[in-house]
Amino acid sequence: MTLTLTDETPPKGFERLVRAEDPASGLRALICIHSTALGPAAGGCRMWNYARWDDARHDVQRLAEGMTYKNAMADLGLGGGKSVILGDAKRDKTPELFRAFGRAINALNGSYYTAEDVGTSPADIAQAATETPYAVGLEGGQYGSGDPSPFTAEGVFQCLRVGAKHVFGSEDLTGRQVLVQGLGHVGMSLAEKLHAAGAALIVTDIDQAALDRAARGLGATVIAPDQVFATQMDIFAPCALGAVLNDTTGPQLTAKLICGAANNQLAHPGIAGALHARGIRYLPDYVVNAGGIISVAGEIHKAGPGYRRDRLAGIAGRVDAMLTRAEQEDRNTTEIAADMVKEILASANRNVA
Repeated sequence: MTLTLTDETPPKGFERLVRAEDPASGLRALICIHSTALGPAAGGCRMWNYARWDDARHDVQRLAEGMTYKNAMADLGLGGGKSVILGDAKRDKTPELFRAFGRAINALNGSYYTAEDVGTSPADIAQAATETPYAVGLEGGQYGSGDPSPFTAEGVFQCLRVGAKHVFGSEDLTGRQVLVQGLGHVGMSLAEKLHAAGAALIVTDIDQAALDRAARGLGATVIAPDQVFATQMDIFAPCALGAVLNDTTGPQLTAKLICGAANNQLAHPGIAGALHARGIRYLPDYVVNAGGIISVAGEIHKAGPGYRRDRLAGIAGRVDAMLTRAEQEDRNTTEIAADMVKEILASANRNVA
């Protein structure tokens, strides 16, 4: 065995940062546990060709803290953590590398559960799972959660309807102009749900086949990617890249509600205040796109389908409470959501004490 684990000094407010290296397989990874106040940490494994260890550290810490927020708001009984593997996902993957990664996860004794993320797949995680029971998001088996996309799309859809109730006075989406940016697995599933609900669907993507499918099957209006912020819409559902809302695009947006599956939709925190000042309700992405981790949590807790259904409904309930507080206190939703997470964590810490 050539695997070595080295505990590094974690940033203030974080619990653990572990560096894992295995020269035989080529594994170079970081595992970050932000918080276990609510339960064992959970979050996916990202494989990315980071230029430096410092770049990987910055990313894994940011992502781990985000998972604490996401898991807390989704009421999963899980803390926040993340892992990253340094390497080219198209060139450097081997079964041996992921089995070594599984051994690294196993050495943490259940304090962190991993799953797929950017650059990794269920097949990769299945290799890790040969070495540890703490690798989840697997196909098959009694509790296997499989593809999380349908759960993510359903959570976004439920939250979007709650947002519509606050903004337009009704959850009824009939005739509402909804622009879905990005027609991957989640975006297409969301578009199908919106079409079934009677929305006037507008779509954009760089994949012509996906656009053709949406136009033919869903009656969607297709626009070019660079026309998004010049298009009239009621609701904007970003389901592609992050940082789509920035100092240039934010002021151009015509929608009154933003609810989508893309991660890190705001280029910087100040965008939330600018949107609020314009009367635009933004539903924080880490709240509404939690369907995937809810699906994985069902596998971790060995829970039946009712667990996933109840937690998806719970997300919508929290969005309702968040919007109500934002309206009462005249504050933006990102501030309110952060306060709600802090209250959840503080309550957990009090109960432990």
